[in-house]
Amino acid sequence: MSKDLRIVYMGTPDFAVESLRILVENNCNIVGVITAPDKPSGRGQKINQSAVKKYADANGLKTLQPTNLKSEEFLNELKALNANLQIVVAFRMLPEAVWNMPEMGTFNLHASLLPQYRGAAPINWAIINGEKETGVSTFFLQHKIDTGDIIAQEKTAIGENETAGELHDKLMNIGSSLVLKTVQDIENESINSQAQNEDQELKEAFKIFKPFCKIDWNKPMHQIHNHVRGLSPYPTAWTEFKHKETEEVLSCKIFRTEKIEEQHQHNNGDIIVSKKELKIAVNEGFLNIKELQLAGKKRMDIVSLLNGVSFENYSLVS
Repeated sequence: MSKDLRIVYMGTPDFAVESLRILVENNCNIVGVITAPDKPSGRGQKINQSAVKKYADANGLKTLQPTNLKSEEFLNELKALNANLQIVVAFRMLPEAVWNMPEMGTFNLHASLLPQYRGAAPINWAIINGEKETGVSTFFLQHKIDTGDIIAQEKTAIGENETAGELHDKLMNIGSSLVLKTVQDIENESINSQAQNEDQELKEAFKIFKPFCKIDWNKPMHQIHNHVRGLSPYPTAWTEFKHKETEEVLSCKIFRTEKIEEQHQHNNGDIIVSKKELKIAVNEGFLNIKELQLAGKKRMDIVSLLNGVSFENYSLVS
């Protein structure tokens, strides 16, 4: 690839590493990488670098880790890199002074088919809402978040039991290829960007907080199933079990369920337990719990958990 293209890449988590990797491996001229500052994490408060920082360091790329994207010091450092194109993948909102700096613009990779699912959690919400299809989009940044002109898109199907984590990895790979294609098309002056179509009902992808993650066992079976897989493995659907005699409450994260369509006479939330199964009665059938995690314990498949924990004297907390 031509060295005339001078690229600054901005990203932080694992999702952003794959796009950076494909650019490096295709000899793109990455003159700088912008990522989040190192921060303490975990019990020992050990200083932790972002996934993008680790990759950049391992590949000898110059990195900047600003705490303030509007500071004069950072803007001068960014300008000194003399980039003519900026790429943003899973970073944070940029001030105009940053995204408007390079002559060829700044484009972003978003994990949805824009204009649908603008916002922080497009992968989660596509599954929660039961979508059969999603994809990735590259678009030029402008003032309002996730609204700029679309450069390119790539679609993919969503499996009936696919989790947010599985879809994340699939879109990460599809997205990296689209980022490379977008760079090549910009360099070849062959892009034909289009304004986003606002003339439709738009679904948002706002950030998800813990109260939303609690399972409502009175909802239809398919909605609960989509809720669980759309939050798996993070931030994770959860529920609570209470012991009928001691009133001990077990908080439980649920990562995977299986739908069983079957007529029954049980009340919603009734627990049906055997040596190898933990089923919850819901509208239209049962949800078979396949993977879960009790508070303070590790994530386990249901058979392993039932070897050590009996749910026979528990009921669900509404």
